[in-house]
Amino acid sequence: MRVKPAPSVGILSESRFGEDSIIGVLDTGIWPESASFRDDGIGEVPRRWKGRCIAGDRFNASNCNRKIIGAKWYIKGYEAEYGKMNTTDIYEFMSARDAVGHGTHTASTAAGALVANANFRGLASGVARGGAPRARLAVYKVCWATGDCTSADILAAFDDAIHDGVDVLSVSLGQAPPLPAYVDDVLSIGSFHAVAKGIVVVCSAGNSGPYSETVINSAPWIVTVAAGTLDRTFLTKITLGNNSTYVGQTLYSGKHPAKSIRVVYAEDIASNNADDTDARSCTAGSLNSTLVKGNVVLCFQTRAQRSASVAVETVKKARGVGVIFAQFLTKDITSSFDIPCVQVDYQIGITILAYTTSMRNPTVQFDSAKTIFGELIGPEVAYFSSRGPSSLSPSVLKPDIAAPGVNILAAWTPAAAISSAIGSVNFKIDSGTSMSCPHISGVVALLKSLHPSWSPAAVKSALVTTGNDSSASLVKDVFDPNNSMPCSQCP
Repeated sequence: MRVKPAPSVGILSESRFGEDSIIGVLDTGIWPESASFRDDGIGEVPRRWKGRCIAGDRFNASNCNRKIIGAKWYIKGYEAEYGKMNTTDIYEFMSARDAVGHGTHTASTAAGALVANANFRGLASGVARGGAPRARLAVYKVCWATGDCTSADILAAFDDAIHDGVDVLSVSLGQAPPLPAYVDDVLSIGSFHAVAKGIVVVCSAGNSGPYSETVINSAPWIVTVAAGTLDRTFLTKITLGNNSTYVGQTLYSGKHPAKSIRVVYAEDIASNNADDTDARSCTAGSLNSTLVKGNVVLCFQTRAQRSASVAVETVKKARGVGVIFAQFLTKDITSSFDIPCVQVDYQIGITILAYTTSMRNPTVQFDSAKTIFGELIGPEVAYFSSRGPSSLSPSVLKPDIAAPGVNILAAWTPAAAISSAIGSVNFKIDSGTSMSCPHISGVVALLKSLHPSWSPAAVKSALVTTGNDSSASLVKDVFDPNNSMPCSQCP
């Protein structure tokens, strides 16, 4: 995140940065030592608060403060369903401490304190803060490093959050379509009880876009949040052996080789048992490692294989040293890898392909990434963000609203370095509707500070009737720039 000085007027200052609103976060826990969770200048815990901090593995009451005022963890449902967790094979804490990073990221996005010089390996450097930096946080750890979150644990967390007295619940969870009926869906049930008690529940819309009827968490009483782009990009220059230059996006900030490296087209180095489409997109196991070794590989996004992450993993396993990933929409998600991966516009990929086929020894050289602001209008609805209409209630317009969810810088847990190639970092750039959801949770906290008596319906109405992009225009769709509707192919 990059923020300007606080305005003298507006909801942020009028609400005193969300002072004394309480945001409950259902996620993978929290890393309490992060600078985003300092309690400098925050007053005493509100007397109405009934929650507490539950001790556990490397977490005790002293890890809470005037910012983190509640921390609970739920394992009984998990153990009933899967048996006792094997922490020898899975790096995890039997406490509210976050071993994954996801919960720390979402919590700091919603209510993180102002942190100067926050950055991810030198990129996106600036002042980071959450949507409501003086709001309180109550953490409910319901998901584990295994990737599992059980219904029993989630419902127990909802019950506790209602009892404890949160004002808003930020829930960056959900299951992929097809969706169960509301009466069988744990998030629909839990959120219904919370909303009935006056708690605003904000959920992510899902990452199965751009196809229609893929939106999740679509119960009418939930604030369902799509993901949008930012006006910030991370650009790098690509120089081919013929001195032609092109621009792509990358989050790689390691050292690049001083010399040019040979670039090869993935389809030309396919393994014997791979079909052309799999090889073209660098699907797992599709490349001949003998021909890949030491080279940069040009891969193309397909409908079946949209992920730069898959392409990078395939090339890395085949001992390649870099990837050029040609995708349909370069302004969409960028990922961080431990080998260079530059994501370029599809047409640029075609041009690079023509170069590789016309030269006996085609080469490429990458420049270091730079953070660029203001060249794009944001947010636009991201390519991956799930679209409506709802498969359960098509007459209820969903998603409700979009917020930044592409390349979001927020706090991270150093423990995640145990299982991640990016190493140990305190802030990380991540993407998804999991990232857009807490942006809206922070805004809700600001509103509740100003208008504590507003009902969830009133808060939702205020949100969805006032949303615009940074140019004060309707939010557009990256996939279809002429469309400002929250659903794809609406009837």
